[in-house]
Amino acid sequence: MEPLTWTGSFGNVLDPIFQIVAGLFLVAVLAQFVGAYVFAPINDHYNPDGTITRGKGANASIATALRYLLLALCAIVAVYIVAGVFSPVGTVGILGAVAKQFSPVWIALLATFLLSISYKRRLGLYGKLFDSTVGMIGFALVMFWVFTAIFVGIFDMIAVHDPLSQVSRMKNKLPGTPLPSIEDGQYAFYLLGGDNLARDVFSRMVHGSVIVIVIAPFATLFAFMVGITLGLPAGYFGGKLDTFLSFLANLVLAFPVILLFYLLVTPEIVATGIPNYMATVLFVFPIIFVGILLNSRFYTRPKLRNPLLSGVLLVMIWIYLSAISAPGTKINLLPGAIDLFNINSGILVVFVSVVFVNAPTVFRIVRGLVLDIQTRDYVAAAQTRGEGPWYIMLWEILPNARGPLIVDFCLRIGYTTILLGTLGFFGLGLPPESPDWGTTINDGRKLLAIYPHPAIVPAMSLLSLVLGLNLLADGLREESLRD
Repeated sequence: MEPLTWTGSFGNVLDPIFQIVAGLFLVAVLAQFVGAYVFAPINDHYNPDGTITRGKGANASIATALRYLLLALCAIVAVYIVAGVFSPVGTVGILGAVAKQFSPVWIALLATFLLSISYKRRLGLYGKLFDSTVGMIGFALVMFWVFTAIFVGIFDMIAVHDPLSQVSRMKNKLPGTPLPSIEDGQYAFYLLGGDNLARDVFSRMVHGSVIVIVIAPFATLFAFMVGITLGLPAGYFGGKLDTFLSFLANLVLAFPVILLFYLLVTPEIVATGIPNYMATVLFVFPIIFVGILLNSRFYTRPKLRNPLLSGVLLVMIWIYLSAISAPGTKINLLPGAIDLFNINSGILVVFVSVVFVNAPTVFRIVRGLVLDIQTRDYVAAAQTRGEGPWYIMLWEILPNARGPLIVDFCLRIGYTTILLGTLGFFGLGLPPESPDWGTTINDGRKLLAIYPHPAIVPAMSLLSLVLGLNLLADGLREESLRD
């Protein structure tokens, strides 16, 4: 069986067009950069009759050309994807075969965008995101990896091989290399090549997205729960409580983030059980937050509040005990029959470390927002109505701080993704055979000069997710400022 080329026979027609458009796009980017210093932003032409005709100048023409060239590039890429999805494997080469594997993701993305754009005026800040080009691009990149993680982790789709399986004679093979012998039901190619242990790079890339998408957003969400729960009363009440909590936050922030991460995930610290005790404390905060939120909202309606609060807290406490309970450790609180799940010790350590490192920064942001917002008239009006402090904090101040917090949440997921990659790169936290992107980059760097593909593929995946999160944060920030 012949190896696959990047674009197959289909590329004989489309590759020259793509190269020409890409070259013109790069020239336009360079022209825009130079034009910003050479051409005037606005050209005024004085007419004989005394009137003035204002032109947008050369920079506007360059920007228009750049926009159309970018759209042309996107259209060509879309043609590659569509052709790959509907053509037999090999017709559009490696790109087409990869696009075919991602077919469920393309369908999910298309459905998401069509529904979101159709009902965007009813979807609040999320709907306004689709008025921002930057925000839509960032959202598309993020949701691409979210859907990939869902289809890989839940439905076992997209990946063509087991991420840990090794195939003899496929060590460090180039992208598109066929397997030497194909068994029944086995995919015929290593689409993005093999690594130094003869594992499929493409399958490890998509399985690595599951680890990142599970840990980074949920760990960031827990950090926000901790930061919001402590930051609201610190900023609202002030005094000794504010001084004490701010001191603790500053104490954690005094350590360099990377160094603190390394200390928390080293085997010696893990062996002491400190991360498990930290999880016991940190995982309480979502229960506290939700309990106070519901109690303050329905305080005047006890017939609804009491059963609702009891049911929600009972479920959350059960999930909490299942999360912190681990067989064979000092914290084994639930029998196996009612233990909902067991979190991998490596993932738990990394999760707790992310929450512990990010929570003080979130605390400082929330505290600063509360100090500013509590002076507004609507807060004074709520106090005049006799509302309780927690109602004012959670239902008056917090909703009006959502813009900066949502933007910081997106950015912080990106920071967490980079930290996870850094930990994996240095072999800390997760198991050495883990397909997470940091570990895969570390495995591939050893032969980077000879076989770059095992390291470049996860590195580009990490780059695209973080770029998407940053663009999404920019789009949300723009729309929240207009709100």
